[in-house]
Amino acid sequence: MTPTATYRLQIQPDFPFSAAADAVPYLAELGVSHLHLSPVLEAVPGSTHGYDVVDPTRVREELGGEAGLRELSRTAREHGLGLILDIVPNHMAAVPRHNLALWEVLREGPLSPYARWFDIDWEAGGGKVLLPVLAGRIGDELGEMRVEGDVLHYGEQRFPLRESTAKLPLPELLDAQWYRLGWWRLARTELNYRRFFTISDLIGVRVEDPEVFDATHGKILELVRDGVVDGLRIDHPDGLADPESYLRQLDEATHGACWTVVEKILTGDERLPEGWPVAGTTGYDALRHVDGLFTDPAGAAELVGQYREFAGPAGDRGGYWEVTARRAAYKVVTHELAAETEALTRLAERICSADPALRDHAPWALRAAVRELLVRVPVYRPYRIGGEEALPVEAAAAAKGAFAVAEEAAAVDVVRDLALGRLGEAPDHAAFRARFAQTSSALRAKSVEDTAFYRYAPLISANEVGGDPGRPAVDPEDFHAYCARLARDWPATGTVLTTHDTKRSADVRARIAVLSECPDRWADFLRRITEEAARLDGGRAPDPHLAWVAWQTAVGFGIPNHDRLETALLKAVREAGLHTSWTEPDPAYERAVTAFVGAGPAGPPLYSAALFARELDPYVRANALGAALVQLTMPGVPDVYQGTERQYLALVDPDNRGPFRQGPPDEKTAVTQAALRLRRERQEVFGESGTYTPLTASGPAAGHCVAFCRTGEVVTAVTRLSLRLSQTGGWAGTELTLPEGRWADLLAPEREFGGGPVPVAELFADRPVALLSRATVREGSAASE
Repeated sequence: MTPTATYRLQIQPDFPFSAAADAVPYLAELGVSHLHLSPVLEAVPGSTHGYDVVDPTRVREELGGEAGLRELSRTAREHGLGLILDIVPNHMAAVPRHNLALWEVLREGPLSPYARWFDIDWEAGGGKVLLPVLAGRIGDELGEMRVEGDVLHYGEQRFPLRESTAKLPLPELLDAQWYRLGWWRLARTELNYRRFFTISDLIGVRVEDPEVFDATHGKILELVRDGVVDGLRIDHPDGLADPESYLRQLDEATHGACWTVVEKILTGDERLPEGWPVAGTTGYDALRHVDGLFTDPAGAAELVGQYREFAGPAGDRGGYWEVTARRAAYKVVTHELAAETEALTRLAERICSADPALRDHAPWALRAAVRELLVRVPVYRPYRIGGEEALPVEAAAAAKGAFAVAEEAAAVDVVRDLALGRLGEAPDHAAFRARFAQTSSALRAKSVEDTAFYRYAPLISANEVGGDPGRPAVDPEDFHAYCARLARDWPATGTVLTTHDTKRSADVRARIAVLSECPDRWADFLRRITEEAARLDGGRAPDPHLAWVAWQTAVGFGIPNHDRLETALLKAVREAGLHTSWTEPDPAYERAVTAFVGAGPAGPPLYSAALFARELDPYVRANALGAALVQLTMPGVPDVYQGTERQYLALVDPDNRGPFRQGPPDEKTAVTQAALRLRRERQEVFGESGTYTPLTASGPAAGHCVAFCRTGEVVTAVTRLSLRLSQTGGWAGTELTLPEGRWADLLAPEREFGGGPVPVAELFADRPVALLSRATVREGSAASE
């Protein structure tokens, strides 16, 4: 069964299955059809997110165990709801004392039956697995280790000992193991297992092996077969060796009975591979299109100029997005992903040395070719779609520019051909193609989402997963074309506005996006607030880029909580890596950040910031309600993140990952409930056989009204760029032509409209959005005579 709408709940020890069951009556009343649960399999104790799975064969006891999950499913069914599970096929937690499969591999080595579970390059590690867990060099940490029985203790960590080695002197004991304990810094260059992005605590799983697939998916498939689960969200499919084969295997194992969506981040105009047996994506592409609809392109361009002048971003040629992103990619591929680059280089060397036609490519040239091509992959992963290659000729030509000699640049062609599978299907060739694609997705995520988004900040509402800060606006024609394509090709795809991974919630982004409509007012506010803060002890920002980001964040948040704002800004400066970082912190700089937050955005100037934010309230209202209604009624299956049915102000994780709390309803709740109930009641209108038709307004303010009709039965109309609208005379002389018939306003039941031209001012008399449903003609009414 395809959901009509899902509601994401962050299941965690502070919000277990029993708490979710208590919320079921409220969520059924709200109008969703399914609960969407974060990962529920056994994870590291205390984990608040569940993506660090340690045992895929069991439902997590801290959440209530399998009995609790099945009871939640029964409660949900009693209220007409189903369950969607978030599953993590790509990785597990690399925490041996909790991950028993990994424990056995470390104890028994490559001959362990569990060794095939994990993506370990034993040869590169000299027959050992590097475990980068030590606080310092091993010689300085020996005194912190002790042996008890057949277990090695290091702080709170535990490691198994190889048979008959427990009584050896400590140095000899360490040398005798199937693993090598190392300084945590060695992960950057010497790690010999595949990990999730750059997180060494998460080890890659080889689900491409049929036995590993069966072992790691048995419990999930049992829950599907038993009717406990109706659908699956697949986390990070780009990390898998062969995503399409995995999805086909999953589809066969579930007999096509699951609604399945993939967390595939599409870049620009990239399309989801047509051959994937899924309903679509988790919806970040929809987020970008909806957000872009409420962003003014002219004002966004003005903000870029202001940002360059105010922040003066160093080393990025005046603050251009493409340059920022490319520089971030070089940083990540040469530092954080150095081990992955080396693994690809070793593979390429081995392939070339075994092929007479490919010999004599120097290792340094192959390494450079790998690096230069990786940073130029224009999408997350180079799939071949519709005959077009996501590693285009232009990328190879640009990569060759890094070489001084043309003969040496030929290594680029070799690496490109290997990455695209042009040189055969031998095991090493297939391994290179898979690993190049896996590394590409990790590089894109870390360099764009986790670095460049924090370095480039003209309009931070555009810096969201799947977004394009260089082109933050989407015009209505492009939005309509996107929706028409979804209705035709992916009618059951997921759509989102806020998730557990968004850097700012939709309502925070809605307020920040208004700045694109009033760049002059923003510039004046920033000048005044900077002067006001500078008069206070500690109120001067340590650098202008941080000041720009902090004040946009404060405006977006309204009245920010000091601790929440400080946590988010410290994360921002560490991710940016310009003045401090997670691995190389600068305590003095971070103290200056903390002092600035306390004296500035969360200090006395907060009153001035709140006044400025309040001036934007009417336009924020239009953005927030408009984005919500568009997402809930456009093609696809909307996912409502916990709490976002009302105003929800949250920053980057962990701020947005707390337990679900039911709050008081507001205007957004009424809009959300009306749309969700309509979707549930009129499934034929919004379902896979439904249609999407743009409606075009006419008159001087036509560009400020975005409207569409679903299957001839429901009309959505929203206000776009309302602040600009107010500056140019409002709705005077502007009309929206409705399809023939009578139309009831579901947000104001006493109001009806006839078909044909309707003054937009009348349509939006009570609120900046309208949800119209074709009215049933009442017997004896004037319309029936």
